[in-house]
Formats: sequence, C-alpha cells, structure tokens
Amino acid sequence: MNERGLAAHQVTVSYGRQRVLDRVDLRLVPGETLGLRGPSGSGKSTLVRVLALLHQPGGGHVSIDGVRVTGARHRVPASVRTRVAILFQSPRAAADPRLSLADIIAEPLRATGTSDTAARAATVELADLVGLTPDLLTRRPHAVSDGQLQRACLARALVHQPDYLLCDEATAMLDASTQAHVAAVITTYQRQHHAGVLLITHDTALMKRWATRIVDSPEAMATPTAVR
Repeated sequence: MNERGLAAHQVTVSYGRQRVLDRVDLRLVPGETLGLRGPSGSGKSTLVRVLALLHQPGGGHVSIDGVRVTGARHRVPASVRTRVAILFQSPRAAADPRLSLADIIAEPLRATGTSDTAARAATVELADLVGLTPDLLTRRPHAVSDGQLQRACLARALVHQPDYLLCDEATAMLDASTQAHVAAVITTYQRQHHAGVLLITHDTALMKRWATRIVDSPEAMATPTAVR
C-alpha cells in the first residue's frame, strides 16, 4: 500500500455534545489537487484544521507519508508542522493587523529561528512571486485590499516550501483577476514542488477546472469516493 500523502485516519471531532466529524478518512497525495465539496456546516473546515495540525482530533489521527503525527500546533516539531500550510478564506482574520505585509510573510520564518537577513531575502522573493510590489510590503493590512492581503497570506503559506497546501475557500473573497492569479501561483508552485493541494470552494466551475479528484464532504466520508 502506498503510504505517501497527508492523511486523516478515522478522525473524530466533537464540540461539546455536537459531533462534527465521525471517523473520517481522507488522503491527499503529492502532486494532486483534491477538491472537497459539500454544504456549509458539513465539517470541511474542521477537517482542514485537523489536517493542518492546528486542531487535535478527539479520535483518530493524522499521518504524513505514513508517519503518525502526535499533538497540534507547537506541540508538533517544526520540521513536521512546516510540511503543511493553510490558506484561509478571510485574510483579515488570518493576519495580525499590527504587522506590515513584509512581517506577515516573514512571520513563520522568524518563528522557526531563521535569521533576519534570510527572512528578508525570502520575503522579497515571495512577494515578487505573488505579485506584491515593494511599496506594498511596508503597509499594514488596513492600508491594502483584500486581494493584496491574501497575496501576502499566500506568500506566508509558501515560505517554508510545504509539501501540502490546504486552501479553505481561499479565493472566495477575491475578484476574478486576483482569483486567477492566486490559482496560477499555487498551480506553478505545485508543479515545481510536486505538492499536494486540497481545495475547498463553493465555486463549482473553479473546482471542476482545478481539481484532479473530488470527494464529498466529511459527513459522507467514512469511505470517501472519487467522482472524477
């Protein structure tokens, strides 16, 4: 059996008495774009947070390339947790309003002990990659558009060159041109690094165009079925 991939194994998550995920299995393999579809409230975002190692499930576990991951957030070694990145729907909720765009991009590097010189160099390179001009890097979130801030969040997500990128409605708040640019940057990164991309979107056309495989929402995922 091929163990490559970011996988949820019988993952169960409850909030109080409400069970959001019930023994869910899902595997994202390197190089694929996996579309996860389903109605709001079906547990998609919760599953993404578990896979991103931000939330520890009440039951089951996550594995990366066949190795079980224990814990969540900073209880997971940096060498493991930086292999997975997440791009959220709302860049304003995901970014510290006190930081400049440059500091937002560099934040994960500094958190793992990267020198200021190396962090600055990586920030400039990634800003150019996502289409942010140098003058924007000194601005704080309130002084830029949602699209510009989401580009900074994308650069931050790619800063550790993750093997798996999870996009939770990441283009929902963007205009058509910015949406296309973000998708192009992710696709290019995926091709260059053979990364796995998980895509959650209510945009059916975007999912059909971008995803190489589609599965239904967690409530139907005890045995996930590819429909493409």
